[in-house]
Amino acid sequence: MTVTTVPTVLTARALLLDMDGTLVNSDAAVERIWRRWAERHGLDAAEVMKVVHGRQGYASMALLLPDRPMEHNLADNARMLAEETADTDGVVAIPGAPEFLASLRGLPHALVTSADVALSTARMAAAGLELPQVRITAESVGASKPDPEGFLKGAAELGVDPEDCIVFEDSAAGIQAGRAAGMRVVGVGARADFHEPDVVVRDLTRIRVEAAPDGRIRLYVR
Repeated sequence: MTVTTVPTVLTARALLLDMDGTLVNSDAAVERIWRRWAERHGLDAAEVMKVVHGRQGYASMALLLPDRPMEHNLADNARMLAEETADTDGVVAIPGAPEFLASLRGLPHALVTSADVALSTARMAAAGLELPQVRITAESVGASKPDPEGFLKGAAELGVDPEDCIVFEDSAAGIQAGRAAGMRVVGVGARADFHEPDVVVRDLTRIRVEAAPDGRIRLYVR
């Protein structure tokens, strides 16, 4: 993993935070559920796992089963969301996430996740993490990451121009969405390293947040 080795300082007016893989390690639950789905559809589970991170379920299904009607994907996605919400075994916080979120209290930030309200609430609770007041979930958007809609909506909710936002992401789809929104991207974890974010950190222990006198957010990345 190629982490940022030279201390870096970034400034922004708002931070937009992905959930799975960025704040919450839910990989065990995601793998259990998608491997069962792959088996039901006769697909190679390893290839399925290369696609599903960061996207809403129906969007992953559309890529994996391109000839299947979208209404079947949407129905299947609803069932899988219920399964995922009920299965929080092994869901834990990314190292440094509790302290990172605590340092953002009173500063402009939002959760921008491909999970729906129920799933994001369940996983954040299972990981012992505080939900940001501003949340963009699956119900908030018409298009899944890598479409930038979610990040643009997050910026609009916070009243901040996209170029003044920094995205925290782990997946290819999420990093592409942040870039398409015109935002800088901090990659979190090994998955992010393959997709060329602006900087990449092993986990959130490598980030320190400071409120600047001009109202901006200063990020110290090490």
